[in-house]
Amino acid sequence: MGVYWRVHFLLLVLVFVAFWWKGLCDENAAVYVVTMKQPPAVHQNRGLESLDFKASSTSKKDSAVLNLKKPRNNTKPLSYKSYLTRLQNTVLRRTLRGEHYIKLYSYHYLINGFAVLITPQQAEKLSRRKEITNITPDFSVRTATTHTPEFLGLPQGAWVRDGGPQSAGEGVVIGLIDTGIDPTHPSFADEFFTSKFSIPARFSGICEVTRDFPSGSCNRKLVGARHFAASAITRGIFNASQDRASPIDCDGHGTHTASIAAGNNGIPVIVAGHHFGNASGMAPHAHIAVYKALYKSFGGFAADVVAAIDQAAEDSVDIISLSITPNRRPPGIATFFNPIDMALLSAVEAGIFVVQAAGNTGPAPKSMSSFSPWIFTVGASSHDRSYSNSLVLGNDLTITGVGLAPGTTGDDMYTLVAATHALKNDTKANDMYVGECQDPTRLDPYLIKGNLLVCSYSVRFVLGLSSVKQALETAQNVSAVGVVFYLDPFVIGFQLNPTPMRMAGLIIPSADDSKTFLSYYNSSLVRDDTSSRIVQFGAVARIIGGLNPNFSNIAPKVMYYSARGPDPEDTSLANADILKPNVIAPGNSIWGAWSSLGLDSAEFQGENFAMISGTSMAAPHVAGLAALIKQKYPGFSPSAIGSALSTTASVYDKHGNPIYVQHSYTNSDANESPATPFDMGSGFVNATAALDPGLIFDSSYDDFFSFLCGINGSAPVVLNYTGSTCGPSALNGTDLNLPSITIAVLNQTRVVTKTLTNVATNESYVIGFSTPYGVSLSVSPDQFFIASGQKQSITFVFNATLNSTSASFGKVGFYGDKGHMVIIPVSVISKIIY
Repeated sequence: MGVYWRVHFLLLVLVFVAFWWKGLCDENAAVYVVTMKQPPAVHQNRGLESLDFKASSTSKKDSAVLNLKKPRNNTKPLSYKSYLTRLQNTVLRRTLRGEHYIKLYSYHYLINGFAVLITPQQAEKLSRRKEITNITPDFSVRTATTHTPEFLGLPQGAWVRDGGPQSAGEGVVIGLIDTGIDPTHPSFADEFFTSKFSIPARFSGICEVTRDFPSGSCNRKLVGARHFAASAITRGIFNASQDRASPIDCDGHGTHTASIAAGNNGIPVIVAGHHFGNASGMAPHAHIAVYKALYKSFGGFAADVVAAIDQAAEDSVDIISLSITPNRRPPGIATFFNPIDMALLSAVEAGIFVVQAAGNTGPAPKSMSSFSPWIFTVGASSHDRSYSNSLVLGNDLTITGVGLAPGTTGDDMYTLVAATHALKNDTKANDMYVGECQDPTRLDPYLIKGNLLVCSYSVRFVLGLSSVKQALETAQNVSAVGVVFYLDPFVIGFQLNPTPMRMAGLIIPSADDSKTFLSYYNSSLVRDDTSSRIVQFGAVARIIGGLNPNFSNIAPKVMYYSARGPDPEDTSLANADILKPNVIAPGNSIWGAWSSLGLDSAEFQGENFAMISGTSMAAPHVAGLAALIKQKYPGFSPSAIGSALSTTASVYDKHGNPIYVQHSYTNSDANESPATPFDMGSGFVNATAALDPGLIFDSSYDDFFSFLCGINGSAPVVLNYTGSTCGPSALNGTDLNLPSITIAVLNQTRVVTKTLTNVATNESYVIGFSTPYGVSLSVSPDQFFIASGQKQSITFVFNATLNSTSASFGKVGFYGDKGHMVIIPVSVISKIIY
């Protein structure tokens, strides 16, 4: 109970100081993320052990200024973590003596700094301290399966190589930074494991205990759970009854993403009383650690997210999965310089593979919301399963609908009755609430009994003001046999996912089809010639159910909402020499576990599973697949894992044709074209091939540090964030040893060198390539033998052959005589020949 009372005491303190601050301080006060000069623990660990003040990297002069004193009667060295915290507190006290401020977090593992609530004037004072290197205003962030394991080939491929689902991901801990988790869900139970399933000894995370997250919530599967909300609480926007100051998921998003990455295998998906198969995560034997930093009512803030990342790294997770993106492009000299990305760079240095959703801001170019080359960015694709039902009209027209619902009985046709035409005498027909079938008390059951009730699906459903569930309750109360929703013409730009229904029903998702339906309905009404009163409902229809999946879709396709490259280097939208996204993975109409308290989707409220879409769903697919690679190759660096996923990805759909990309929501399948690397990165992930990549492209923290130093004018910012000084050598994005080549501006000639490492047996390779339009390319050597564990450098010489600002694309393939194929995409944007 100690942890329980500490958590709630902290919450009460934060709420109290929030009100206290509002009463005493400047209304312009805001949260700032502050970094300090001394290196964080992850950098310190590279060369120094835990130390006392005398062993610190702080100079005597700095110590004198801070007036640090060694505690009396201290019998053991102060930990470096405690030392950094004391430095931070001392700087705050000395700088803001006698003033009000609230320190929210102390960061020490990945970055040395803190989050603090202060006024702009106080921020200016802190910025003048030589111990302070950077001050950044806090910013907001947002959240961006039964069949996808089969679509990815896991049961017959990657899982078989790992010993089946009962051992896939064993020993790997995936840390998810999201909206929390529902620990009672069977996807996270540990009683399913009869074999040895122990928590890795290196993992040091804890499980918070609160009233709604009681002792025993964690187990061998869910090994850690914490929450971070100090920034939100001090702003006064935290709704304790809805957001909950605990790891419990009151949204649903976090439970969903956790189950996609590592949910248990074989969990029945039962929604609205219908069985839709059995669910599994990508790495069902991996462990899950949850760091709640996003909330239903407001999203989240960088200060809380950085605290979650810092804690996850200190806990020794192997993989961090973020289905979140910033609400705006980071300002400053480059998009890479922001507290979240820089904390993640240190996580990569600690050996943690970082996966992030690309964002749901497509289909515009440069809409990418995940920027840095050390982060593995995932876009969203479709998969081949779909659920669709249809409405057969009395005039023999068939209209396709959406709805996880049964059909009407047999081939019988049923009369269609619109809610607005079945009103009691005292009800107004122009009441939108009535037309949406939200109130059965205003309808005449005599007119509707045994018929199909027709309802309007307006923007109120999208906003959560009306619900399909309530309309179904209305239909049942007036004894309708089913429900038909037609689309209000103002509902545009929204994807209507299949919605669970316990009775026959469907939603017509197309405005054009809705007009066709209404034309038939209205033309079939028989009215009195004198009064125009309806005397007969002449339209009839039957519903063909949509409970059985269809696997005939052409897939994968890049979804219209998936964010696109080129990767913007700064707020002026200059192009970076970095390929984003890295890959695509299933993200559309994904089944996943749902929290019993989940409010994010009204239609799935109270259900155990939900089907939702977004790049948020794509990222945990890759996090789970990365766990399989980490299990097989425990010594792989984060870049090596990313390389294995990238070089083995496919650019072809399941029929062997090029992957296509959707360009708009309306008529998305009719408005598409072949995808480019700026749409899909290296392609669609191939889980089985990624476990045997043959060759890898590896990059280290030092490489990424040199890349940051290569950005014009970046040296002071690099020093501020890392505490290290840029040397004489620097790299640009093209020089990074990434599994892709991206050149933003090819000014006549560019020489690029890549280094490959053989992680398989001895093998001979030949190189083939296709060149981007307007570019010539030579490769040396064009064939080579490479022994196991050895490296091989390859030189590429690019020459522009015309002037152009239009991007063009090609690829380079390394083809081994043992069957390995290693493919990297080539992208050249601007070409200049003079």
